[in-house]
Amino acid sequence: MNGITIILISAVVLIIGYLGYGRWLAKSWGVDSKALTPAVRMEDGKDFSPAQRFSVFAHQFSSICGAGPVTGTIVAMMFGWLPVLLWVLVGGIFFGAVHDFGALYASVKNNGKSLGQLIEKYIGRTGRHLFLAFSWLFCCIVIAAFVSMVAGTFATTAAADGSVDFAKSYAGGCAGTISILLTFSAIFFGWACRKWDLKGVAKFLFALACIAVPFALGMVFPIYLNATGWIAVVTLYLILASAMPIQTLKTPRDFLTTIMMVAMIACAVLGIIALGINGQATITAPMVVSSETLDALAAKGNYIFPVLFVSVACGALSGFHSLVSSGTSSKQISNETHMLPVGYGAMVLESFVGVLAIVTAGIMFGDMNTAGTGALNAGTASTPFQIFAAGVARGMELMGFNATFATVFMTMNVSALALTSVDAVARIGRTSWQEFFYETNDAASRSSEQSGARKVVTNTAFSIAVTLVLGIALCFGGYLNIWPLFGASNQLLGGMTMITLAVFCKCTGRKGWMLYVPVAFLLACTFTSLGMSIYSCWTAVAADQSFAVIATKGLQLVIAILIVVLGVIVAYNCLKELFTKKPGSIPDEEPEWSELGRKHVEESKRDVAVDTKTEVTA
Repeated sequence: MNGITIILISAVVLIIGYLGYGRWLAKSWGVDSKALTPAVRMEDGKDFSPAQRFSVFAHQFSSICGAGPVTGTIVAMMFGWLPVLLWVLVGGIFFGAVHDFGALYASVKNNGKSLGQLIEKYIGRTGRHLFLAFSWLFCCIVIAAFVSMVAGTFATTAAADGSVDFAKSYAGGCAGTISILLTFSAIFFGWACRKWDLKGVAKFLFALACIAVPFALGMVFPIYLNATGWIAVVTLYLILASAMPIQTLKTPRDFLTTIMMVAMIACAVLGIIALGINGQATITAPMVVSSETLDALAAKGNYIFPVLFVSVACGALSGFHSLVSSGTSSKQISNETHMLPVGYGAMVLESFVGVLAIVTAGIMFGDMNTAGTGALNAGTASTPFQIFAAGVARGMELMGFNATFATVFMTMNVSALALTSVDAVARIGRTSWQEFFYETNDAASRSSEQSGARKVVTNTAFSIAVTLVLGIALCFGGYLNIWPLFGASNQLLGGMTMITLAVFCKCTGRKGWMLYVPVAFLLACTFTSLGMSIYSCWTAVAADQSFAVIATKGLQLVIAILIVVLGVIVAYNCLKELFTKKPGSIPDEEPEWSELGRKHVEESKRDVAVDTKTEVTA
C-alpha cells in the first residue's frame, strides 16, 4: 500500500474526530468563555502564569509529544502496521484526546489542582497519597526511558579499532550540541519576549532566529560524547529545567520546540510525497504478520494483547499526558475556550505524528536488516528515533536538501521530542514528591509554608535530587528493557485518570458514560502487562544473580510490584467512589485568588473602562 494514501485517510479521520467528537465533548461538559481561569485569578509569576493560546498549545504539545508516538509505534510494528494504525486512530480520538482534555478541564474547573489533588477531593486523602506515590515512581521510569533514548541518539559510534567514527557520529553530536545551545537560546527568547512584549509575526520571526543560530553553531562545532557523557549533560539540563520558573525556560523552549516539530511534520509529509512521486513510498512492512510470526513473538512474551496497546502509548493514549494537562497546562490557560485545542487538539496532532512514524518505518522496512534489531544495513540507524530520522531525511534529499543537513535536522527534531517531554516529567516528578508531603490540598501550596522535616523533604532541591537519582539509576538498564514497564505503568496511569474523571463528571452532574469503556479496557490491559513484566524480571533474576542483572532487572521487579500494588488500591478506591457517589453531590470549586492575580485583573478592568470612556468621548 502507498504511504501517501495512509497519511491522507488518517488526516481526514483525525480532523473529523476533533471537529465532531471533540466539540461535542466540550459542549456536553460546558465551557464558559467569560469565566476567569486559575491562571488569571491565581497568577504568581511561577507556576500560575496566563499565556496566549498558541503558547499553551506549544507547551502541551511539545511536552506530551515525546518518544512515544515514534518509538512506541515502530516497536509495535512487530505485529504489522495495520493493527498499530487502527489503535493510533481509534485510541487517539476516543481514548487519548478525551483523557487529555478531561484532565485539563477538571483541573481548570478546580482552581488548577493537579490530578493527585483532584483525587483527594473526589476520592479521599489516602487515595491522593497512593496516587502521588504511583505518579512519582512513574515519572522516574519515564526519566529513565527518555534519558536513555536521548543519550543513545546523541552518543558517538565506535569504529572497528575502538576510536570514534566521526562520520557516523556527526549527526548525533550535532543534534546534542544544538539541543544544549537551544536551552540558552530559549532563556534569551523568553526574556526578550517579556521585555519587549513580542507577539504575532515579530515573535515568530525572532523565534526562528533563536532556532537558526544554535543550529548553525551546532553544525560547525559538534560535541562528541559517549552515552554516559550525554546522560550527565542531560541530567544537568533536567536539574535546571525542573527548578526554574516555568516561564523562564520551559514555556519559551516549548514555543521554539513546537515550531521545530511543525517543521518536522511538514518535512515528513512532503518527504513522503516526494518519495511517492519517485516511486519509493510503498509500504514494505507486512500489513499483519503471519500466524507463525505471531507464535514466535508469543514465545518471547510478546503477545499482541497487551503488548501492542502498551507499546504505542503516547500515540494513542498516555497517562503521562494527564500530569501535563493538570500539572502545568491548566495553570497557563487564559480562557476556557482554549482547552479544546490545547487538550484535545494537541493529542490529535500527536496521533498524526504516530501515523507518520508508522508510514516512515513501513517504507524503510525493506532497508532494515533481517536480524530484527531495527538497524539499517548502511549502519545509519539503530533506534526508532534514528529510523524515523533517516526515513524522513531520505525524503528531504529528494526535495533538494543536502543529505547531511537533512539527517542532522531530523535527528535534532526527534531528540527534541524526547527532551521536551523529559524536562516536563522531571518537573512533574518533583512536584508529585512535594505534593505527597504537603499538609494541605491547596493547588498553590508551597514548601516554604511547611515546617520541620516536611519543610526539608518538600524543598525544591531535595525533591529534584531524589527524583533524578532513581530515574538516572534506572536508565542504565537501557530503554528497551524499561519500555514495557513504562508502557504498562503509563496506560495504568491513564486508566486511573479516566476513573477519576468519571467520578468528577458524576459528582458535578456532567455526562461521564463515554469514559467507562476506556476504563475497563485500560485496567485489563495494563494489569496483564505488568503481571507479564513481573514474571519476566523474576525469571531473569532467578536465572542470574549477578550485580548487573540485580541492578537492572531486580530494580525493575521491585518497582513493577510497587506499581501493581499502588495501582490496585487506587483503582479500587476510585471505582468504589464511582458507584457510591451521588450525581451532582460535589459542585465545581469556588474561585481562589492570589494578590498578583487580583491586582492584574483590577488593572485590566481599569484599562477597559478607560478605553471605553475614550471611545464614548470621541
